[in-house]
Amino acid sequence: MKTIAVVEDNPDNRLLVQVMLEPLYAIVEYETGGDALAGLRQSPPDLVLLDISLPGMDGTEVLRQIRGDARLRDLPVIALTANAMAGDREKYIAAGFNDYVAKPIVEEAFLLDAIRRHLPAA
Repeated sequence: MKTIAVVEDNPDNRLLVQVMLEPLYAIVEYETGGDALAGLRQSPPDLVLLDISLPGMDGTEVLRQIRGDARLRDLPVIALTANAMAGDREKYIAAGFNDYVAKPIVEEAFLLDAIRRHLPAA
C-alpha cells in the first residue's frame, strides 16, 4: 500500500483527509513543518499533501527544504491550501509543488484525481 504524508495543523482537516484516503492509502500525519521534515527524512512516503499555512514554518519553506534534500527532491508534493484566489494555483506550481488542491475540499474526486496524477498505481 502506498503511503501519503498529510502535513496539516488543523485536526479537523487531517481527519477529513484521513477519512477520504484511508481505504486506499496508508496515512502518516504531521502537525508542523519541522515535524514533517524530520518524519519525511526518516521514512519517506510516496506523496505529500502539504498545507501552506503552518505554524512556525510555512508550507513553501517546507517544500524548499524537501526540494533541497537529495533523498526527497523528487517526492511528489501537492499543495493543500485555503489560499484559493485567482493566480494561487500558478503561484504554488511555480514554487515547485507538483499540484494544487483548494480547501475546503468540496469534491473528493478533486483530491483523488490530483493524487492519482502523481502517484502511479502499484
